[in-house]
Amino acid sequence: MEKLTFFALSAPEKLDRIAAYLSERLTRELNRHRYGYVCIAMEALEQLLLACHCQSINLLVESFLRTLRLLLEADKPHLHILATNSFVKFANIEEDTPSYHRSYDFFVSRFSQMCHSQHEDADTRSEIRVSGIRGLQGVVRKTVDDELQVNIWEPRHMEQIVPALLVNLQQHTHPDSESPAEQTEVCFRELFGRAAYGHINNAIRPVLMHLDSHSLWEGRSFAVRCFQIIMYSIQSQHSHLVIQQLLGHLDANSRSPASVRAGIVEVLSEAAVIEATGSVGPAVLEVFNTLLRQLRQSVDYQLTGYYDNTGKHKTTSMEEKTLQDAVIKTIGSFANTLPVYQRSEVMLFIMGKIPVPGIYPALGSPNAGFEGSRMIQVMLLKSLLQVSERYESSNLLMALPSSFLEPLLSFTLMEDPEIRLLVLSILTSLIDRRHNAARLHAASVVFDVSVLELKDLCSRQDVLFMRKHAQRLYRHVYLACKEESSGRGHYQALFTLLVVLSVELANEEVVVDLIRLVLALQELALSNQESLSVFNRCGVHGVCAAFLSLLSQLGPPLHLHVTQVIDSRHRDAPHLLPQHVLCDEPSVCVSLPEGDLKVDDTLLFVQSKMCEALSGSSYSSHAERINTPYTPQLTDEDRLSKRKSVGDIVSLQMDMDAQYCPDTQQKPQMEQITFETLKNAIEDRGGVEEEERRKRREVVERFQTAPFEEIAAHCGAKASSLQSKLDQVFELIIRPPPSPSGHSPPRSTPLYEMKFPDLCVY
Repeated sequence: MEKLTFFALSAPEKLDRIAAYLSERLTRELNRHRYGYVCIAMEALEQLLLACHCQSINLLVESFLRTLRLLLEADKPHLHILATNSFVKFANIEEDTPSYHRSYDFFVSRFSQMCHSQHEDADTRSEIRVSGIRGLQGVVRKTVDDELQVNIWEPRHMEQIVPALLVNLQQHTHPDSESPAEQTEVCFRELFGRAAYGHINNAIRPVLMHLDSHSLWEGRSFAVRCFQIIMYSIQSQHSHLVIQQLLGHLDANSRSPASVRAGIVEVLSEAAVIEATGSVGPAVLEVFNTLLRQLRQSVDYQLTGYYDNTGKHKTTSMEEKTLQDAVIKTIGSFANTLPVYQRSEVMLFIMGKIPVPGIYPALGSPNAGFEGSRMIQVMLLKSLLQVSERYESSNLLMALPSSFLEPLLSFTLMEDPEIRLLVLSILTSLIDRRHNAARLHAASVVFDVSVLELKDLCSRQDVLFMRKHAQRLYRHVYLACKEESSGRGHYQALFTLLVVLSVELANEEVVVDLIRLVLALQELALSNQESLSVFNRCGVHGVCAAFLSLLSQLGPPLHLHVTQVIDSRHRDAPHLLPQHVLCDEPSVCVSLPEGDLKVDDTLLFVQSKMCEALSGSSYSSHAERINTPYTPQLTDEDRLSKRKSVGDIVSLQMDMDAQYCPDTQQKPQMEQITFETLKNAIEDRGGVEEEERRKRREVVERFQTAPFEEIAAHCGAKASSLQSKLDQVFELIIRPPPSPSGHSPPRSTPLYEMKFPDLCVY
């Protein structure tokens, strides 16, 4: 061998003849089944290949690769392993001279086939699979860095390599580093680590196809592990390409079972967590738009019971709820990877997708109806809560602009209690920049404020925010307490919101306003005009007591009076304390009084005593304002908030058309208003409201179910009626005044009907 090597290096022009002879000799011994001589010839070729200089290696390679093909085509596993080992050695040689005619298609196909080996002997099968994986790794190393070689990233190659690796990656991992799963992971990481920007899509697409064809999304664990390897292996600036591929695949599987969609969404969530160091990419809002579209589709499927239009494939509410929870979690995961300014844009984007009261709702299916509107509102508000929980901004004017705050606050007056609770949680999470809400486990009059992270001085931006939005916040807190369907969670959320406001945004003026608001809530709970239950009234009293008890420890000198009232309630009316009326444990809760709630004056917080307590402190300049009762100003926004969809507005417009149309309007008779008239009007109010709701419901159903032609004809009739009324108005305008002599002058041609000569028209 030494003599042969010396001769080959001395006369490199004879390398091709030497390689051809060795190849011919190996072929002859292979046909005669003399495998010992085959191994000797193969070793000779390997040593010549390693000893030759780079300039002359091309003379050997063709014969060498032709010999490897013969060995790989044989039906002996040990020959396959021998050929693979030789190819790996060849792949590790760095060549300076390019080769334009070399092809590795056969090796890609054969090594991929070896990765799928089903040999009856387990050890032999494992050896063949490991050899196939190492062979593919060698092909990738040999071709990926040389642009003149075959393009290994073409779809026809990736569709063979990637499934062969994934099949072995599914195998149980053994401690042995030579197991197929261990070797596959190494090769898989190297493959995606070498992928450039333009190759990512070709490499990801076979992964998605493999997971689809083997139903591996439903198990989730393998799919998640697979994409974890991919996300950690590729270059960080290319991460958003993987996300885009997954989002596109999610859209393509919108008609698949809920378990498949949930699996893709969970993979997206895990990929977003890994991608936190990179970026979501240029299409930030498109990511959230796709996820929100999946939420709307899931709501439609949940309502209809089928996940296709043909009604053949059934789905269950539990499966769809699992998917919806996964989508909401994924929205939060993606939002956490974004900078602060982009999170603000995402919150505005999600708010724009929610069916806001009084604004046309962008719903998924017109057949969803009111229940679909409510479910979509709940899902999108949960998504908004996920984004807002980790949103931190030092400037609330930017975090809560009017375009976001106004539609959000309008939901606090919705009839659905779940929606109101979500909105209160969103408001609290956005204002609570020091995460004090997590420390307020339950409303109580015994609370240690030392656990809270307090603020020394209110910043100028916070002062401006409160001057701009404080009255709107107070009004919605007040009106939220008037809702009859509120539960323990609502009162706990209201207490938390008030505490966060006092800790984050309070100066002397804000503290006095909060005290006025609490006193107004106390009067609300005592008022007989409100149709609140005993529990609602006790809940409001409990919130007032808990907040004033905590506020008295933060600065205002109210501790003496507040303590006296709370002690009186402990003795005589424990049902007015939050730890008894708002508790979850039955053993701690007290029974509520039956009938109307009677509250003694000694159990109430007195306005004059609180004003007197503040008069000698730093709050004295604002203390007199406590004597002015707080009264919320009802606006059009509050009246609109009870409407749930565009159908209500359509109904309102049609009612107004019916009442004020000149054809049907009649002059009303003057009716004398007496006490009995007012009494009857108040008693009939419930029936009238129910009738109005019924009419609105009918109009909405008509607009959702009627054919388009019928709706167009109805609107066209209204347009023609309007045109006729306009003609009448124009006729009256251009009609000349009557003559004093009593004779009407001849009717002149209207100006807009006159024909002027062309020369007079400019």
